[in-house]
Amino acid sequence: MDEEVFNTSIRKFLKKAGITSQIEIEKVITDALNNGEIDKDAVCKVSVQLKIDLSDDPLLIDGEICLS
Repeated sequence: MDEEVFNTSIRKFLKKAGITSQIEIEKVITDALNNGEIDKDAVCKVSVQLKIDLSDDPLLIDGEICLS
């Protein structure tokens, strides 16, 4: 295994996942704020499921997004 290629591939995937996730989080939260579903002091629970085809067990990562 070429460690440099491996690490570069992981970083590219994480960059894509991070940017895509940020865009979606911003969209959903902005829409919820504009529709009055949440207020400007809300704390939004979020989670991401990571599935790797070599593993039967997905990894669930939980967290919170604080708006203020």
